[in-house]
Amino acid sequence: MMLIEFWHWWVVAAVLGALDMLAQSGFFLWLGGAALVVGFVLFGWPDLSWQFQFFLFAVMAILAVIATRFITRREPPPSDRPLLNRRGLQYVGQLIVLETAIVNGRGRAFVGDTLWTVEGPDAPNGETVRVIGTDGTLLQVEKP
Repeated sequence: MMLIEFWHWWVVAAVLGALDMLAQSGFFLWLGGAALVVGFVLFGWPDLSWQFQFFLFAVMAILAVIATRFITRREPPPSDRPLLNRRGLQYVGQLIVLETAIVNGRGRAFVGDTLWTVEGPDAPNGETVRVIGTDGTLLQVEKP
């Protein structure tokens, strides 16, 4: 029967690290880290049974994956463009000119090259209003 030595685990860690570079998921990196730890434990205690080695690998892998899930959920990566895909929020605070009058709380205005539906107090077309918020694709406005 072949004995599993510490360097076998290090090779597994290297293969999982390379696999993670191809997959770019981060998942295999943590499995590789678990294999690396098992290799170091086996380096210190070379007489560990293969059953205990695989048990230790399984426990370390599960703990690493769970810890990663908690870390990434608590602290989302900072964005250099926090308003990306939230286009309406980019216009909050801007003054815009009504294209069509606001009647019964609804009107239309060009913002950049897009005609938006606006919601706010009744106002004639051509009047300047300030964007104060959004509701989906609807801009909420008020008179400045």
